[in-house]
Amino acid sequence: MAKNTSLYFRIVEGRNLPAKDVSGTSDPYCIVKVDNEVVARTATVWKNLNPFWGEEYTLHLPTGFHSLSFHVMDEDTIGHDDVIGKITLSKEAIGSQAKGLDSWLNLTRVNPDEEVQGEIHLSLELLKDTEKISLRCQVIEARDLAPRDISGTSDPFARVIFNNHSAETSIIKKTRFPHWGETLELDFDPEELSEEGTVTVEVWDWDMVGKNDFLGKVEIPFACLHKTPLLEGWFRLLPLGNNEVDAGGKLGALRLKVRLVEDRILPSVYYQPLIDLLVESVISPIEVEDSSALTMLEEVTTVESRQDVAMTLVKIYLGQGLVVPFLDYLNTREVNHTTDPNTLFRSNSLASKAMEQFMKAVGMLYLHEVLKPIINRIFEEKKYIELDPCKIDLNRTRRISFKGAVSEAEVRDSSVEMLQGYLTSITESIVGSVDQCPPVMRVAFKQLHKRVEEQFAEPENEDVKYLAISGFFFLRFFAPAILTPKLFQLRDQHADTRTSRTLLLLAKALQSVGNLGLQLGHGKEQWMAPLHPIILRSVASVKDFLDKLIDIDHDIVSEVPQRAVFMPSVTVKEGYLHKHKAEGPQLLSRFAFKKRYFWLTSETLSYAKTPDWQVRSSIPIQCVCAVERVDENAFQQQNVMQVISQDNDGQLHTMYIQCKNVNELNQWLSAIRKVSIYNERMLPSFHPGAHRSGKWTCCLQADRPVTGCSRTHSAVTLGDWSDPLDPDVETQTIYKQLLQGRDKLRKKYLEVPDTDQTPSNKEKKISSDHRPDGAECNVQPLKPGQSVAARLLAVTEDLEQAHATFQCREKEDATGVILNP
Repeated sequence: MAKNTSLYFRIVEGRNLPAKDVSGTSDPYCIVKVDNEVVARTATVWKNLNPFWGEEYTLHLPTGFHSLSFHVMDEDTIGHDDVIGKITLSKEAIGSQAKGLDSWLNLTRVNPDEEVQGEIHLSLELLKDTEKISLRCQVIEARDLAPRDISGTSDPFARVIFNNHSAETSIIKKTRFPHWGETLELDFDPEELSEEGTVTVEVWDWDMVGKNDFLGKVEIPFACLHKTPLLEGWFRLLPLGNNEVDAGGKLGALRLKVRLVEDRILPSVYYQPLIDLLVESVISPIEVEDSSALTMLEEVTTVESRQDVAMTLVKIYLGQGLVVPFLDYLNTREVNHTTDPNTLFRSNSLASKAMEQFMKAVGMLYLHEVLKPIINRIFEEKKYIELDPCKIDLNRTRRISFKGAVSEAEVRDSSVEMLQGYLTSITESIVGSVDQCPPVMRVAFKQLHKRVEEQFAEPENEDVKYLAISGFFFLRFFAPAILTPKLFQLRDQHADTRTSRTLLLLAKALQSVGNLGLQLGHGKEQWMAPLHPIILRSVASVKDFLDKLIDIDHDIVSEVPQRAVFMPSVTVKEGYLHKHKAEGPQLLSRFAFKKRYFWLTSETLSYAKTPDWQVRSSIPIQCVCAVERVDENAFQQQNVMQVISQDNDGQLHTMYIQCKNVNELNQWLSAIRKVSIYNERMLPSFHPGAHRSGKWTCCLQADRPVTGCSRTHSAVTLGDWSDPLDPDVETQTIYKQLLQGRDKLRKKYLEVPDTDQTPSNKEKKISSDHRPDGAECNVQPLKPGQSVAARLLAVTEDLEQAHATFQCREKEDATGVILNP
């Protein structure tokens, strides 16, 4: 039974941070680490002791993790950044909160003795004879130790301690992956032994000047050696355990939202009956008003979980090739239940959420193509734009005019002109993008247009069929992306205050465009009136665009099951990176990386000198067998990754690529790992260094083909719209939702109320329970939906029993004791 772990965290804001700069303020940012590996870096909030970040991330960690830490730093233009403080949360602490953690947490000081990482490979054996007892400890190797020296490495040695006896290994210089292969023995008198004793193995970084640095320890109860005389394996290094708690909050605090989701995933065959029921809901020839597995799922879905359930269902039906019938089924029910066209799709129903998540899943690359050039221009120009008279700040308008002070009227006129220019560019880009829109989106909108037109056929409702589509297209897709570009991966960082205001005004204007200008002048924001003419002029072109958008053949959309939300030839990610020039080992590291433009699809990773260069080099994705980080000391460069591929002869080839920052590094790592996740020849280990001067810089081994010294992380990815489709994981999510709501379904559909007990009704019941020939008849009329509910609950209970059975088997394998579920 596979394990699936997802970690959701949001860094909301900080408060009362200490001043680190001479100006009496700080420039704070956060670094997020999972088991001491950097997975994210927030934007820097300049000159602010109460910063707001609002940045959120999802991490998929199939192999689990031990701790999540948030380090708050002060960015300095010159010299090293200052450490303000940190918060560390153990996996157990996060998992103990069923609904997740959402609170202010005080920062604590960073203690180097607590910043440990890595594992050590040990073999311990207890030897007994008549005169003495010996503890033989074979210190084999260690991996992923913390870097303690300025070079990004350490000089590690190990020490074995029991009672007052100790022994040490030799020191291995400049490595985080030492191979000792040494055997240490401690001799004891029999009276020295105690069941309560502990064998400790410590790892230290040797320093020529000053005291040695602590790298971690392993504690093994002596009782374990009595039970298992020979104990061998990899042991995780732990900190000293003397964490300092800043109870007074002197270093400030962070507001964090963290949630952990852990699932045990059953083999696919166990989920198939539930998938069959979900598929049956949208393809069986039943009345759309009848109860189905989908409608019952919506009944037990809470408001908080509806968005997650909607995205999960979208992915399930995408995988089945049935996403259009699925959306059509939900939309038809929603339209048929709506009598007032003004309220159509205004609620957060499953239909509304499913359409919203569907557009994000299949249309994100399309949205990037349409909006990214304009969003980039707005960020680069950083114009001061304001229409609200109450918010105009004349002190911020000096750049508008070199003729001295400007008036409010001049600010408004200038703002209107710039907003009109931006809005025109956005509208023209959207209405000119019919051919760029994914066919599956166009077909889904065509079906929606048809259902709305059938329900609201009156002449006075002529615009409703347009509003239904534009409500999703403009109000729930393009406008939110303009308002918060980072959440749609249009930008790496949030906008500053000035740009954010411009984006807000543009998002408001685009919403009015999506509403076809029907609500202009009815709101409180009358200061938006200068934009009304350009909004009204765009209505005709928007309607024409929507007509062209739905002018598509339904058969163009494939109904073949798929593994990804995008087609194989679609470019998932692209941009400039720096590729290592492998043929020049004698070059200095900073000259060995050359700027190249990269493209990633689910079939190839290719690159060329420029985007327009005719000749491209490429690596087939099916040949990729590892995508990993590279240690800083390998090339004396930060943010380097490696793509390891295998040719038809079995030879491994490594390409080193440098990114501009840690967030770009994590995004490329995640993107390449996702498109190669189903490859069969993935490596279990790799070298985080480079083979230079006749040896690996990481483990110092001379042999180039030697087995990697660190474990690969090929399944660790950032969660976003491009996540590969995984029917088992997605169906597990639906099962958990049904499990929580099964009592509600059982009560509504299966339990027969026995409240009517009057004598006359009793007689009627008795007479109805017998056939004319006197035989007893136990058949009662079925309640609407009872048959479907019975099947759905039976499938849910079967899955529950399967989980219990597999858990018992795991316990049996671990303990050797037979346990009954």
